[in-house]
Amino acid sequence: MLIDARGFGCPKPVMMADEALSKMSEGSIDILVDNEASAKNLERFSKRSGFYSETLREDDIWRVKILKGFVCEVPGAEEKPSKTEKDLFIIVGSDTMGKEEELGKILMKGVFETMKVTKELPHTIFFLNTGIRLTTIDSEFISLMREFSEMGVEIFTCGTCLKYFNLESELKVGYRGTTNHIVEGIKDFQKTVWIG
Repeated sequence: MLIDARGFGCPKPVMMADEALSKMSEGSIDILVDNEASAKNLERFSKRSGFYSETLREDDIWRVKILKGFVCEVPGAEEKPSKTEKDLFIIVGSDTMGKEEELGKILMKGVFETMKVTKELPHTIFFLNTGIRLTTIDSEFISLMREFSEMGVEIFTCGTCLKYFNLESELKVGYRGTTNHIVEGIKDFQKTVWIG
């Protein structure tokens, strides 16, 4: 199968590859991209997903071949930590990344879509301030967070913020949280990352 992902920025080429591979039990796909960063992202996605990949460059086009179902397990391969470990705690304090609102919304969604596709998921996400819009009124992001929840990610939204913005009845994914979640998270997790 050939996928032409030229002209698409991250994380779209990886999402296209993931969608195609999810529809087959075994086989191969070739993805065409027009920049090295996308080729490297596809290689990382392939490795994390347990697939074999190889990349060929032809002028300004990279062809990444990913094989699913044919690779033997490599002895002593590094195993990823289980999501039961409290490795990463993400606090989302805005519904955008940066000051430019429209671009910020695109970037925010792109970061979380990349996490999902590459399976680099946090243990817990806590939404606060205007970030609560992402679990209450932003239907696209709510759908994405439901997928995160189904994949085992714990999702909390600040109760004080819900009340402040009059969105208490609008919570669509996860649970109502308190500042205790933030304080305990900063102390208990190996890494805490603030976004927004």
